Amino acid sequence: MIKVLVADDQEMVREGFSALLDAQPDIEVVGSAGDGAEAVALARRLAPDVVLMDIRMPGTDGLTATRLLADDPVRVLVLTTFDLDDYVYEALRAGASGFLLKHAPAGDLLAAVRVVARGEALLAPSVTKRLIEDFVRSRPVRAVRPAALDVLTERETEVLRLVAQGLSNGEIAGHLVLAEQTVKTHVSRVLTKLGLRDRAQAVIAAYESGLVVPR
Repeated sequence: MIKVLVADDQEMVREGFSALLDAQPDIEVVGSAGDGAEAVALARRLAPDVVLMDIRMPGTDGLTATRLLADDPVRVLVLTTFDLDDYVYEALRAGASGFLLKHAPAGDLLAAVRVVARGEALLAPSVTKRLIEDFVRSRPVRAVRPAALDVLTERETEVLRLVAQGLSNGEIAGHLVLAEQTVKTHVSRVLTKLGLRDRAQAVIAAYESGLVVPR
């Protein structure tokens, strides 16, 4: 059972998301919050697997709340109205596991919660890749790859580069002519060696380290 906490400043939105999620046999909504401060407090008390976090809330917003939960064993799925909202990139850097547009179909929301709960794939890779590239273009990229990446093997570095380009495990497997399970193992080792929570952070690390340079 996937335990979810819903955080949004609009009561009708919270109720709508909660009803949709609670109707699923594998998802349980354990609480709801009207702002970021309440979301952090409830997340630490209720220990959900996923926090569905609206990024724009009065008082403590979703970005601040995501930062506060960065070291907690919970995954944050950010909700935003615009796919190129400045806050989204910062939320991913702060530790969010992915993001979803608020007007996305119900099926996408359910799939997103399950994906983030598993931590197996970067959510909406094409959109996330475009978002990160747009923001990284405006930031200085290191000319020399940091020594931190030297802990990776050549194959792991190659896998990280492909993850950063938005490829799924299956696509990486086809590209490198490997079994998908082998790719999953490589991704897991990359995350462990670099101290990253999930693929979203791996993408950002690859771009900000200069391993992948936006075109």
